[in-house]
Amino acid sequence: MSLTRAQIENIAHLARLELEPAEIPVYQESLSRILDLVGDLERADTAGITPMAHPLPGLTQRLRPDEVTEEDRHELYQACAPQVAAGLYLVPKVIE
Repeated sequence: MSLTRAQIENIAHLARLELEPAEIPVYQESLSRILDLVGDLERADTAGITPMAHPLPGLTQRLRPDEVTEEDRHELYQACAPQVAAGLYLVPKVIE
């Protein structure tokens, strides 16, 4: 898929990029190649391919035990707060 100069300028505008005129052909070429690669990937036959959760079968992510390691100090932390109610910090309303 070959992108036009106008499309590159529009993409640059949306991305809030200020491109020099000499840079546009470079972006045009590289973005067109990226879109061509995505097109190639879309055309790949994936029928019968099982989705993978991990690229190496048999490996699982090691997780630490979910244990409390610190004491509850919310009362100490809220002691210096200007306003607290029911264990929550009260803040001024900023959106109406």
